[in-house]
Amino acid sequence: MTVGGASGDTSGGLPGDPGHGVEGGPTGAQGASVSQGRLAIIAGHGFLPRYLAEAARAAGDDPLVILLNNEAEDRFEDFPTEPMGIADIGRFSGLLKSYSIDRVVLSGGVRRRPDWREIRPTFRTLKQLPKIVRALSRGGDDALLRAAMGIIEAEGCRVIGAHDIAPNLLMRLGPIGRHVPAEEDLRDIMRAAEAALKLGELDIGQGAVSVGGRVVALEGVEGTDRMLERVASLRAEGRISKRRRGVLVKLCKPQQDMRADLPTIGPSTVESALKAGLAGVAVEAGRALVLEEAALVAAADAAGLFICGIDPLEPKLGLDATT
Repeated sequence: MTVGGASGDTSGGLPGDPGHGVEGGPTGAQGASVSQGRLAIIAGHGFLPRYLAEAARAAGDDPLVILLNNEAEDRFEDFPTEPMGIADIGRFSGLLKSYSIDRVVLSGGVRRRPDWREIRPTFRTLKQLPKIVRALSRGGDDALLRAAMGIIEAEGCRVIGAHDIAPNLLMRLGPIGRHVPAEEDLRDIMRAAEAALKLGELDIGQGAVSVGGRVVALEGVEGTDRMLERVASLRAEGRISKRRRGVLVKLCKPQQDMRADLPTIGPSTVESALKAGLAGVAVEAGRALVLEEAALVAAADAAGLFICGIDPLEPKLGLDATT
């Protein structure tokens, strides 16, 4: 599970916005200027928390980085930090008061779901407990993150999205490197996008792989990289054609709140896609994050892979005018 996108610099505000609404508050420096309080960045693992902390500082904010125990890898020595257990709502409430926090962004990955017995609620969040317990026991990531955001809002804070702080990380429509999808790749993109949307409706995952028009892998709790490892293994075993390359597609879940867990790609995605023998990667324009774009594009160009943004609500996914 990622709390605000997991594992790049795109140009400009919301490049290639395909027309989807964006939830959350104002972006960048505007977000800092209209707020009276401080921003808190809840940091899991991966590179996204660092990007957000630096973007917030560049916009004039002085963010507090809350490091999730056993999750955050970056120690953020150059930022004010506080450690916190993922289910310690009491400590979280105290930090909000001590640092005058009024905005919170969820960022990075979370490898382990807490047990409901680890929850340390406050009086104000007691009524949220049944929803949290249900989400932990039988809900998907989206249900759990919505419950977590409900707790933050019950403490009097506004939850904002990663894209509100760093809109330049959003994927734009069309290819972003030297290579573009071939006709066979476009068919695979369409097929995998259809599967990813259905998968998202069930709140299971965000990614799917199609090879030769056949969906061969769906993302579950293991995440994208582990799914692609499975594709590589199946190809080596002869279960998947070695003549046809295939495509990875990552989309927002149809019901997803954009303030948390946006589909995210980075250089490691290219490395995994190459090992899986794929022709390229397609993600949702305006609703997916691209980390280390310069390194990602360089790696994809060198490997002969395409990277492109698509719009699942448009005919031919909005690629007609861009490929």
